[in-house]
Amino acid sequence: MSTVGVLPAAIVVSEPVRADEIVAVRPASAVEALVADLRGRILRSDSATAALESWCAEKGLAQQARLVAHRQNGVDKPLTAEQRARLGVGPDEPVRYRHVRLACGDRVLSEADNWYVPSRLTPEMNTALDGSDVPFGRVVRPLAPVRQVVSVQSFPLAADPGPDAPLVRVDALLVTGAGVPFCEVIETYLGATLPPHR
Repeated sequence: MSTVGVLPAAIVVSEPVRADEIVAVRPASAVEALVADLRGRILRSDSATAALESWCAEKGLAQQARLVAHRQNGVDKPLTAEQRARLGVGPDEPVRYRHVRLACGDRVLSEADNWYVPSRLTPEMNTALDGSDVPFGRVVRPLAPVRQVVSVQSFPLAADPGPDAPLVRVDALLVTGAGVPFCEVIETYLGATLPPHR
């Protein structure tokens, strides 16, 4: 992946793009280098869960590098018409919403808004998503999902971002190995992803 130029604050695209089509940021500081590294790993991976757990282990963010999805109940965000079109569902097709804070140890690494089509998952997957703290990516792993990036937004970085400071936001469509879309997720990666000594 080339590293020419400086990425603007946000990249918004109307069609899914490959991760290698998104120009990388040339870091000007240690924090920017870490954020650029994290962003690249997320964009190159078909599982944000796996990418975050690998990051957590490598950076020593917790004794056990295993993500837990803390569900935020009582919150609902209806799908937009554009999201329904990307998922290939009509106005009356049931779509469920799940909002979680993904934690590794005592660090909340990201927040995720997740809209998924329950009819395209197995009953066991729907049960797990309704009643457990298992991350979405781990639940749907048997579908061999492929991530298609819809948009990427990079936030201005402070010299020492706080744990809740937004760093990067990724909007991605998840499709099965057969190319059937079943989920759209908007993930906001937070300052807690950065190692304490950098």
